[in-house]
Amino acid sequence: MTAASSSGVHPDPKPPALDAWYLTGPTASGKSRIALELARRLNAEIISLDSMSVYRGMDIGTAKPSLQDRQLIPHHLIDIVDPTDDYSLAEYVDAAHEQMSAIRSRGHEVLFVGGTPLYLKSLLRGLYQGPPPDWTFRQQVAEEVRQVGIEALHQRLEQVDPLSAAKLHPSDMRRIIRALEVYKVTGRPLSHQQTQFDEGTPAEACRVFVLDWPRPRLHERIEERVEGMFAAGLIDEAQRLEKDYGQLGRTASQAVGYREVYEYLQGTRDLASTKELVKARTRQFARRQETWFRSLCECRRVPLAEPLDPLEIAEQIASEGRVKSEE
Repeated sequence: MTAASSSGVHPDPKPPALDAWYLTGPTASGKSRIALELARRLNAEIISLDSMSVYRGMDIGTAKPSLQDRQLIPHHLIDIVDPTDDYSLAEYVDAAHEQMSAIRSRGHEVLFVGGTPLYLKSLLRGLYQGPPPDWTFRQQVAEEVRQVGIEALHQRLEQVDPLSAAKLHPSDMRRIIRALEVYKVTGRPLSHQQTQFDEGTPAEACRVFVLDWPRPRLHERIEERVEGMFAAGLIDEAQRLEKDYGQLGRTASQAVGYREVYEYLQGTRDLASTKELVKARTRQFARRQETWFRSLCECRRVPLAEPLDPLEIAEQIASEGRVKSEE
């Protein structure tokens, strides 16, 4: 953990990082293969844009780039904390800016690769970091939800921060709690402090490329990815994590695949049902990712079709991005 997280006070806010390259897209869209070819063309080093790849030992379930790929092109912000630790958005943004400065000092371009939309949005639009988490408050509110329901919590937010309440889905408990937490600690609505998140930059002024498969084919790729993860030893990896670290931390436990495998190991369901559940939840996650990408005006879609040629797609992206650089 950084000094910022241990002290409870976060350093200066980070500005938007609009001069980097970004390759993103939903899970199983083929980012890693294309990223290697793109990095070669750009003389770039890669910074992971994945909230779960920061955790050591969570390799198969997070589809980390292989060690061989990381030897070919330098990758950063992978395997930097234990899965028992919590790693915040603010810590990631700080670390990303540090890596960007170091990469540029070596004369290389910066290429972000991954599919965590909140990381992407925070880099593109800056970050209001807010107060550190108040876990006691969060537990109290979670207990309140169990007693009176999520609708009552959303109504409570409407009273103190109607703008945030209007933007958040009434069932989005995690973000509703965060908005209430910010108001409790600062006395000011989150919506009044996070205005930069509403202001984007035109796509032609950025280099943010989203891999875009037809949904039926993406779902097929997700099924293939999940089957491949189990074949590669996801169950063994989950058992090894449990042996080495015990229970995963709050953040790491959100990774799709691990919770389902642990439930399988406890006898909750059979293996076939576990695989189907992981596939279903991965499809749901991909839909949420795509919703985020559509909401960001900075993004340019890169339509994909079979047979996929990573070299051709990388060259297309590099050519489009260089036009921006020359303007």
